[in-house]
Amino acid sequence: KTVYFKIGEVAEQVEFWSAANSDEVKDCFRSATEADPSDILKLYNTNNSLVNISPRLLANTPDTRYTLKVVGAKQCPSSDGVTPEVNETLLSIEKRLQNLEKKILLNSGDTPPAVWDMRAKVENLREKLESVEHLSWLGLFKDIDGKTTRNNGMIHSCGTKKSREKYQFSTQVFEKFERLRSVELTDATRELLKKPTFDIWQWEDSEMLYLLQQMFVDLKLVERFYIELPTLQSFLYQVHVSYNYTPYHNFRHCFCVTQMMYGLIWLCNIQDKLDDIEILILLVSAICHDLDHPGYNNSYQVNAKTELALRYNDISPLENHHASVAFEILNNPSSNIIKNLNPEQHKAFRSGMIKLILATDMARHNEIVTAFKGILDGYDNNNTDHRLLMMMIFLKVSDISNEARPMDVSEPWVECLLQEFFMQSDVEKLEGLPVAPFMDREKVTKPSAQVGFIQYVLIPLYESLATLFPEIREPILAPVKRAFEYYSEMAKKQEADKESIKLKEEGRRISQTSITSESKGEESRGDETPQKEEVLAT
Repeated sequence: KTVYFKIGEVAEQVEFWSAANSDEVKDCFRSATEADPSDILKLYNTNNSLVNISPRLLANTPDTRYTLKVVGAKQCPSSDGVTPEVNETLLSIEKRLQNLEKKILLNSGDTPPAVWDMRAKVENLREKLESVEHLSWLGLFKDIDGKTTRNNGMIHSCGTKKSREKYQFSTQVFEKFERLRSVELTDATRELLKKPTFDIWQWEDSEMLYLLQQMFVDLKLVERFYIELPTLQSFLYQVHVSYNYTPYHNFRHCFCVTQMMYGLIWLCNIQDKLDDIEILILLVSAICHDLDHPGYNNSYQVNAKTELALRYNDISPLENHHASVAFEILNNPSSNIIKNLNPEQHKAFRSGMIKLILATDMARHNEIVTAFKGILDGYDNNNTDHRLLMMMIFLKVSDISNEARPMDVSEPWVECLLQEFFMQSDVEKLEGLPVAPFMDREKVTKPSAQVGFIQYVLIPLYESLATLFPEIREPILAPVKRAFEYYSEMAKKQEADKESIKLKEEGRRISQTSITSESKGEESRGDETPQKEEVLAT
């Protein structure tokens, strides 16, 4: 990916791989500007809005250059109130340490361990200061007003991280997550977290873990079920580790689904209809609904006779596996957030969570939606079966809610999903297995994939929930219908472009045929001339 930017009036550009991590991208910018490692980089788009420097940075043109500003560490107070004087003191300590090291080296010819220890402590202090400086909710890098242009690319490439690299990455994520424990989320971000317009692309994994923790706190689940924060943090970390680096069914998808569920809980005021334990079931089910997803759907599992298909007798193998992994995590004492439930609550939690996760199998979609529509006229909130069906619908809506978000947030997910589909269909072709047309890169396009799905799956599902909760019509259902119009127009344009190309090719073919015919005619007339001359001569 090529990104054009300027520093002052000097035009620059950087190139980086879209699968690179944030640190690698920042290093590219730092190298291009010859910035010091201690300097802070701030990138602005043409609207003068602050843009997050990450692999999801939108590629641009020389005419729409970003503006990069390099801010010296000593000129920028940190977000937790660290003053310029403190930064000046830190730089002063570093200089004094460097001078001391030079003198000792000249006198003794070697650097003693005490100096190395002092240097490590200074570096440790710097890391602590910088980790607070970059907290997104304090306004340095996140555009919570939604003015920042976002990237339309993928967030992960499946299989690019080996197990050791994944472990190292997860460890780094948890270390960052730990450093956020003492930070208090601003009221503005807490309110934004409740809205379907929330931009999930702006947040790093450690920050998403912190936001998930905040959901438990703000829903009062921590105090009502006596969940210890270290246990909750361990649970969330184990969840993060258990999501794979697939193009679509990854940890960011987990967060996306959970954030929509969290938003629906507040939007529909579900607390008035459900018990506390049912709210806990909804939130934890959303978090765990795709745990350890391999990136290959149930059809592949069954056709390829995988271990999961054999274990679960071809019945929702993935969903059964997701639920099983979830309870393996919950069975670990260090991450068991339900250990203080009484036996009755524990039984209700386990039963409800398994049923909800199994309901996300799209093979059961029509069955569940039809059953829900059948109870709408006589919905009874005191009926346990009615409430369970409603909870299933809430999870299903959250699971396939991308199109309910703003287009610049939702459209990148289509690219991610198609990448995962194509990855599976390519393998199916190699293994001689059946290939679904909607997953075949030679048959499907972005609009063709979206139009039918939105029209026949999303809109009926969302309208059924809107019958019971009319408050979702404008913020949730309306964007889905706009997405249908958007992709319908895209499909028409693609068809028009195809027809135009077809006509041009037909025109070229006719033109080529005409030229060939004329050429043959000329050759024929050329052959006749000597014959006539011979006849006349005779």
